[in-house]
Amino acid sequence: MKSNILVTGCGGDIGQSVGKILNESDFVDTLYGCDISDRNAAKFIFSNFFVGLPCNDKDYIVNLEKIIEEKKIDIIIPISEPELRFFSENNFKDKIGRAKILIASSESLRIGFDKLATANFLEKHQLPFPKTELLNQLVNPAFPLIIKSRTGSGSKTIHKVDNKEDFNFLVKKQPTFIAQEYLSDSLGEFTCGLYRSKKGLMRTIIFKRELTGGYSGYGEVIENNIITELLHKLAEKLNLIGSINIQLRIRGDEPVIFEINPRFSSTVLFRYLFGFKDLEWSIQDLLDHEIGDYTKAKEGRMFYKGFKEYID
Repeated sequence: MKSNILVTGCGGDIGQSVGKILNESDFVDTLYGCDISDRNAAKFIFSNFFVGLPCNDKDYIVNLEKIIEEKKIDIIIPISEPELRFFSENNFKDKIGRAKILIASSESLRIGFDKLATANFLEKHQLPFPKTELLNQLVNPAFPLIIKSRTGSGSKTIHKVDNKEDFNFLVKKQPTFIAQEYLSDSLGEFTCGLYRSKKGLMRTIIFKRELTGGYSGYGEVIENNIITELLHKLAEKLNLIGSINIQLRIRGDEPVIFEINPRFSSTVLFRYLFGFKDLEWSIQDLLDHEIGDYTKAKEGRMFYKGFKEYID
């Protein structure tokens, strides 16, 4: 049975990647996409594109419910982090109007959206973690260290600090940020897709990546049993249902998680092309359908992030 699907916050790179995947999926009837702006390439990917309200608008839910009813939406997939936070904080877990929400389980959202909570959670469950403190409570900083937003995402809010002068400047400028142990990337940085179904089926994919302008510009599929075992333990401790993205680096001889992103990531399309179809599996699980097979990509396969121009 095919479904009418609405992807909200579809204007960014993740939303556009999700749209490209769903345009090829045989269980989609009509695909809709909305964003708070039409000045992005999503309107070339979603044939049924429209501009919606931001989630901080007082009429956001009422307007969304109206759209869902008018367009007979069966599944809504929120993409933008502000929307995901909004749904999590306002306890929208299952449905909006007639539409089911495709969203990771509540504990992964709560932990993943708070970087201090992430470190505390990992420590509590005896999983490798970077030492993390509130910036304005750190008395004797050991350099280098990372200073970043406790709740935000993206490279613009991340600072590597090597001296007391820069540290003191950021304490005054960003007192609500966190200070985190610096993890060297000399052995690489890894971004991992982690999927777990309602019945506990777990699947992973691991990329050793390089960042380009804040995005994964290049990546290579790797096999690492230690990382895979760590991801499985994390999924169980989080009681994960759905798909999330994990970022880690190597400290000594152990992988250390420094980010839990409780959403589809910018590598969702690459993962799909390598056979890790977590978006489709999540939809199948949401609808209580049988989950498709997974044939792992060969180690050493690589991806490269490119760009495409659109003219209107």
